[in-house]
Amino acid sequence: MALSVSSLASSLSSLSFSSQISRSPNSILIPQPKNLPVSLSPKPTRSLSIAATVAAPVEAEPVENLKKYVKSRLPGGFAAQTIIGTGRRKCAIARVVLQEGTGKFIINYRDAKEYLQGNPLWLQYIKVPLVTLGYETGYDVFVKAHGGGLSGQAQAISLGIARALLKVSADHRSPLKKEGLLTRDSRVVERRRLGSRRLVKLHIFQALGGWLGDLDYTFLLRLILFLLAA
Repeated sequence: MALSVSSLASSLSSLSFSSQISRSPNSILIPQPKNLPVSLSPKPTRSLSIAATVAAPVEAEPVENLKKYVKSRLPGGFAAQTIIGTGRRKCAIARVVLQEGTGKFIINYRDAKEYLQGNPLWLQYIKVPLVTLGYETGYDVFVKAHGGGLSGQAQAISLGIARALLKVSADHRSPLKKEGLLTRDSRVVERRRLGSRRLVKLHIFQALGGWLGDLDYTFLLRLILFLLAA
């Protein structure tokens, strides 16, 4: 018995226990990972700079200044000039004077772009005769227009410019006539007649033998509704 107790004591003494006890009993020791090298230097950022340029609005030249300019360019008025032409379209009438210059268009003492409200179609109308002959920057155009609307006035100006170019040279007739710029467009809206059909409706009535014009559409509508209800 003494042998067994002494052998047990010697075996226990030979054993060595290593324990790690933290100071705080409730804390658990977790191995922390090794610190990785972290670069705190900020990344280079690209700066994008946008330069916005706002176009200043084009101010219209005062009418008084243009009146003085036109009077200085046209001494004696429109009637005293040599290169002049008159154009008509519907109720619009335009008197046009051409003078050698840089391609300015002045209508009723106002710039053409302002007067025609910047409409590209109307501006094209007034430039076609000069562009056809290659004079788009060779002449200044002065116009007095009245009557009708802006569309009719623009087409009247085009005819007036074409007629004025004939006074520059008779050789201009062939290219202008080929483009149809010397022919007045005589189409107008048909006037309304009291107690009679309009012309287009009258033509349809005559072409179809008269039955289409006398057809009672109210009766047909009632008949269709009656058939649908049945």
